[in-house]
Amino acid sequence: MSRQFTLEDEVTFRDRIPTVNAKGKRNWIYAWQPVGKLHNWRSVLSVIYLVLFFSLPFIRINGNPALQLNVVEGKFSILGMLFWPQDFFIFGLGMITFIVFIVLFTMIYGRVFCGWACPQTIFMEMVFRKLEGWIEGNPNAQRARNQGPWNTDKIWRKTAKHISFFLLSFIIANTFLAYIIGAPALLDIIRSPISENLSGFVAILFFTGAFYGVYAYVREIVCTVICPYGRLQGVLLDKHSIVVAYDYNRGEPRGKGKRPAAGVGDCIDCNQCVVVCPTGIDIRNGTQLECINCTACIDACNHVMDKVGLPRGLVRFASDNQLKNKIPFAFTQKMKVYSAILLLLIGAMSFMLLTRTDVGLNISRVQGQLYQEVGADSLSNLYSISAINKSQKDKVLMLKIGGLPASVKMIGANSLLVHKESQAKATFFVTLPKRAIAGRETSLKIEVLENGRKIETLSTSFLGYVVQ
Repeated sequence: MSRQFTLEDEVTFRDRIPTVNAKGKRNWIYAWQPVGKLHNWRSVLSVIYLVLFFSLPFIRINGNPALQLNVVEGKFSILGMLFWPQDFFIFGLGMITFIVFIVLFTMIYGRVFCGWACPQTIFMEMVFRKLEGWIEGNPNAQRARNQGPWNTDKIWRKTAKHISFFLLSFIIANTFLAYIIGAPALLDIIRSPISENLSGFVAILFFTGAFYGVYAYVREIVCTVICPYGRLQGVLLDKHSIVVAYDYNRGEPRGKGKRPAAGVGDCIDCNQCVVVCPTGIDIRNGTQLECINCTACIDACNHVMDKVGLPRGLVRFASDNQLKNKIPFAFTQKMKVYSAILLLLIGAMSFMLLTRTDVGLNISRVQGQLYQEVGADSLSNLYSISAINKSQKDKVLMLKIGGLPASVKMIGANSLLVHKESQAKATFFVTLPKRAIAGRETSLKIEVLENGRKIETLSTSFLGYVVQ
């Protein structure tokens, strides 16, 4: 009879994610804060990110928010430039460019974005985990307190932590909402009674609860299970990708003590690279889906190498090909192709942004109308014009026919007034002398003027037939 497998049996490699124990229950990660140059750089970038995150919705450029993604009204503001649904093609191209960039960046540098720039990681590791350590102590103290009985010390520390987490989540939720509805609308919700802005109040509570739940309980599971980008990593990485890697050629076999004995590698099996990992993995087992390339293990290992008098870089940025074949990094043909595609997309998007105007215009001939006789020597066509003003200033538009002896007469007014951030429509007649009509359709170039300055030229056709 075969022996029954027990939980104490050792396996050569883990068969579950670090956040789940052998019984299928949540395995809480108690990560130590690393100390080192890379962590210092991450801290600087995090401060810059946090300052931008909490200020961009409230900064105005040309009267518009520095950044606003108002999906409710379909209005977006990026660096003070307003984008409307009519500019969707620019966003479409931008999304394609972003996807290609993500693919290329991940192929070359792995999941560095997750560890250095992802909002989830920055708030979790640089804000909430530091706040937790300040209130509850280091990871060992946290573990002992969680496993111990409920006493006065545990109650007040847990209460203080969760109140702090909720208040911080409330601030983040308000800022997040400002990115969607705008700072003025958010301030109206805050100042007005709840009964007048019940939906806004509910939205703030919803986002507050979501952020609180993520940072107080879900935590690294967002990176290891929920985030789709983390899952994509498995199909985007290859042997040439630069990732946080353990140099097994130098480190194995592992030794013990302050300095390994002869015949063993440089790794002293101190486990410091594991205790600082925010997702609980052992980088010495190779690249794993939970690794977010935060470089905490690099700082921890370098610190230990300094203490034992060994060279740094046992854990470092390297590709599998570099470690296996001991060769320098090479820019592969696939990377070159993706780079070329990315440059083309960036060029196309830059051209669209540079040629984009504050006024979106569309002219069409009124359906059901052919042409009318005007006097004895002219014909007229009826057209409609629609305009959208993407700026913060009212615009007065005039129309003029270029290259032909034609006249324009707008119905009801001499010009088209388009208020800021709004749309307007008008109809107008174009009258053309019969001598200028050469066939059934005559090409027209309609110039749109603002303060006497031509801002755009639209093409259409004039229907009319003159019997010679």
